[in-house]
Amino acid sequence: MSESSLRVVWVYPDLLSTYGDRGNALVVERRARQRHLNVTRIDVRSDQSIPTSGDIYLIGGGEDRPQRLAAERLRADSGLVRASENGAIIFAVCAGYQILGHEFVNDLGEREPGLGLLDVWTTRGEGARCVGDVLADVDPRLALPQLTGFENHQGVTHLGQGVQPLATVTAGRGNGTGDGTEGAWRDTVFGTYLHGPVMARNPAVADMLIKLALDVNALPPADTTWYDALRAERIAATSRPA
Repeated sequence: MSESSLRVVWVYPDLLSTYGDRGNALVVERRARQRHLNVTRIDVRSDQSIPTSGDIYLIGGGEDRPQRLAAERLRADSGLVRASENGAIIFAVCAGYQILGHEFVNDLGEREPGLGLLDVWTTRGEGARCVGDVLADVDPRLALPQLTGFENHQGVTHLGQGVQPLATVTAGRGNGTGDGTEGAWRDTVFGTYLHGPVMARNPAVADMLIKLALDVNALPPADTTWYDALRAERIAATSRPA
């Protein structure tokens, strides 16, 4: 597979990288290099144009004001939308997940338009903030093991007819709607509330994105010793009775 190459785009690290989600970009890059793939990682700041020729686009979480600024600039730039139309893979976390939807509530208490890449919309929850470790069973069509991650959000994300839940929580609150759903996905666009960073806890997610980008059904095996230890520790801690 050494002749294959990937362009991984890390979107707006200056605005949307509050909770260590840069780790997702590092893990995707690492998992690709373990398979001897040529990888180019492009970190695109919010004052730069989003390239449309990337293979995998990663977006992290952020606080309310940076989220609003990111949404404004992504709408004005349109590069991410055009990349999606070209078939690129997009994986977004928390604030990034909300931006991919139709709208969310910004730091001014106003409804802020998103990009409409996922048929979801986010309101502000009235109850306790969703904070804590999460375990979730993934949509079987994605053929992924149980997800482990950490959520920290006030938003409640509602899913429309054009998406499927990424997973169903067995611990934690996920989308915050009370129906057990966590995240959403459609074709090659994915959103989740899981930090951790989620790909350090779940390297199979990174491998899935790489397979989608390369249009292959399988990848050569790669060492998962470190990831397995982290997964086992966090799953055991989350499953342990309080």
